[in-house]
Amino acid sequence: MNSKKVNVADTKGANANEVVTVGKTRMNVVDLLINNGIVILILIMVLWVGITKDNFFSMSNFNNISINVACRFIIAVGVSGCLITKGTDLSAGRAVGLSACIAGTLLQRADYSGRFELTQNFPELNVWLILLVCIAICCVFGLINGVVVSYLSVPAFIGTLGMQMIIYGINLVYTKSVPLGGYRTDYTVIANGKLFGLLPYLFIIAIVIGVFMWFIYNYTRHGKYMYAIGGNEAAAEVAGVNVKRTKIIIYVSAAALYAIAGFLLGAKSGGAGVNTGSGYELEAIAACTIGGVSVNGGIGRVSGIVIGVLVFELLKTCLQFLGIDPNYQYIAQGIVIVVAIALDIRKYIAKK
Repeated sequence: MNSKKVNVADTKGANANEVVTVGKTRMNVVDLLINNGIVILILIMVLWVGITKDNFFSMSNFNNISINVACRFIIAVGVSGCLITKGTDLSAGRAVGLSACIAGTLLQRADYSGRFELTQNFPELNVWLILLVCIAICCVFGLINGVVVSYLSVPAFIGTLGMQMIIYGINLVYTKSVPLGGYRTDYTVIANGKLFGLLPYLFIIAIVIGVFMWFIYNYTRHGKYMYAIGGNEAAAEVAGVNVKRTKIIIYVSAAALYAIAGFLLGAKSGGAGVNTGSGYELEAIAACTIGGVSVNGGIGRVSGIVIGVLVFELLKTCLQFLGIDPNYQYIAQGIVIVVAIALDIRKYIAKK
């Protein structure tokens, strides 16, 4: 009778491989949970609030969230291009406010008693023409940002921080800190109207812009250059990428998106002031990071930005439904921003 011999060394090796495999699987699961911890916690919060509070899972709340997400998504998409190339844009919020104020001063009703002094004698101009004016003015500041960052080699954090203060100062001088209101109906309907009485126009505009930017990021030469610069700027330049021109295009296009967002935000709010858009750049950076756009460059998708903006807006909505004091809400949002950046850096270090 033949007996089959078993190699003890092979058995031990197989067991060791199984242990290593199980260990790696556990580590991957733990990493997945940690890296997506913010999203998981906020989704749990959404379920809890939806179960315990009336009208959270309702069409009216969905419309409110979608409208709020729309403007913030447009801003976040603009910021994302800067982040992907290892830059940032801290002037985003103030550019949004400037656009909202310019649109507000030019689109007030002729019979409004508090009409802005400088534009009282202006003829009634087409709404879309005013949008183009807002975009053109904001793009000038985006161009300056791009030149400062690319040609003067000023760190994006410092350059755009300076631009933030410049834009705010210009807005103060222009509006004299006077609150704006009394907008024309053909302006406010852009943000507050609904297609077939169901889908808000603002939501549709955000989708169109999202699809357009998704195409730019994934199917154009500019998109490939952008990711190449974020991955390794020196290698991209050696490969023939015009790094300076690409960065300028990124900051100019970002400014154009801020202008659109500000224009829509003014229409949505029915008013504007010098503090409109304040702090929106930090929300945008946090939303991008939550959605997988790395502050270390080279990584980011438009679909991820949608998720990030939605998660951040759901956090604020949940806190409001829970009746949390607005002052504490800022603390919670600040914690989310810090944790999101910390987790992004953690993923970057782990890859190295």
